[in-house]
Amino acid sequence: MHSAAPFVPETHELSELARAARHCEGCPLYREATQTVFGSGRPSARVMLIGEQPGDQEDRAGEPFVGPAGRLLDKALTAAEIDRDELYLTNAVKHFKFTTNERGKRRIHKTPSRTEVEACRPWILAELDAVSPEVVVLLGATAAKSLLGNDFRVSRHRGEILHAAGLMSDRDPVLVATIHPSAVLRGRSQTRDEAFDGLVADLRIAYATTRTVRSEGSAGSGTFIPAAKPVRR
Repeated sequence: MHSAAPFVPETHELSELARAARHCEGCPLYREATQTVFGSGRPSARVMLIGEQPGDQEDRAGEPFVGPAGRLLDKALTAAEIDRDELYLTNAVKHFKFTTNERGKRRIHKTPSRTEVEACRPWILAELDAVSPEVVVLLGATAAKSLLGNDFRVSRHRGEILHAAGLMSDRDPVLVATIHPSAVLRGRSQTRDEAFDGLVADLRIAYATTRTVRSEGSAGSGTFIPAAKPVRR
């Protein structure tokens, strides 16, 4: 069974985790990708954003959310009045999965399999423990399923305040699921503005929740999503 667990050091230092991740061979994706793309941002961020996987530009740059979807995310964060420098951004899968076009020159995004997402989950859990965010925003289905199970549907629960036990060793963060920025880019032109506004609204809900957590010790009633099985590595 593929797993990144043997490559994840027992540390809460993000710099050490990032160095170790460069040598991860927990699933076959490392063979074709240019490099591991680890998370980046504020080490003590109150809000962590988790996407699906690095894209073509992220794979080349070694940084998350620097391509078209990242630029749209920046626009959405600005509209929501959220400073990206205050966040920690990462992906459920750390290597770019792709196929090539007929000429073999263009690398085309390919959705990670459930096995690949499961294999990479120890890195996400390590990042959660290291950053210890109050709120985690799950951008898209792959990110949401990586922490909430394969039966979770973003369309049913987006923008809700969610809870799941066992994701962090010290406490449980609040979770908010929404669409991935790439879904806005892929959408029909006549619905793109509406999709963008929905993403902005969900980001505002997530960021506002940090104040609720800090002041009340709770994020409200919300929806409890039990983990289907233990998620600690």
